[in-house]
Amino acid sequence: MSDQTSAAAEPTSAASGRTSGSFGRTRTAPEQTSAAPEGYTTVAPWVVTDDTGAFLDFVTEVFGGEELGRVATESGAVGHAEIRIGDTVVLAFDRSPDWPVMPSLLRVFVQDADATFARALKAGARVVTALSDSAFGQRGGRIRDPFGTIWWVVAHVEDVPEEEMWRRLAMPEYAESMRVAQETFDAEMTGRGRGRSSAPVRKTSPSGV
Repeated sequence: MSDQTSAAAEPTSAASGRTSGSFGRTRTAPEQTSAAPEGYTTVAPWVVTDDTGAFLDFVTEVFGGEELGRVATESGAVGHAEIRIGDTVVLAFDRSPDWPVMPSLLRVFVQDADATFARALKAGARVVTALSDSAFGQRGGRIRDPFGTIWWVVAHVEDVPEEEMWRRLAMPEYAESMRVAQETFDAEMTGRGRGRSSAPVRKTSPSGV
């Protein structure tokens, strides 16, 4: 389900060891020993752009990113760069001219989605999906930055239990928000003037699979 508040990652409370995500579930996180060095997450995204230096500037301006470093190559390209956004380090480097264009898809949690959207547009991004309130208790939308990356810009507004989430999804305003989110993303990815959508259906099996 490609809505603007995809549940691919869930915020975790280090103090409680409990997680809650878009599906409203709160559970105890399993004890894990991270293989990542201090300051890094177990999984980190790579972004490949035609101008990594400008990409780093964009992330700094819009999301308050902290550049950790960059390495240039003999050709003058950026061969490796790192920038921290919140608790995540994003890795980036320049695309070789004979490589295909590889836009990334990233979700970022922010304190104020409206203010972040405004900064992104001022910095040259364009709207893919307008900001809206979702059934998941989040306010968010999508922008495409000047380098091709699509960002899900999301502010967590409230914790919504799963039953309440499904109740809201049946309400016209939230169903419309979901439809628009899916259709605008599909249109962006396909290049068609009108995108497709498919309403979410709740699983009825005990396992939820």
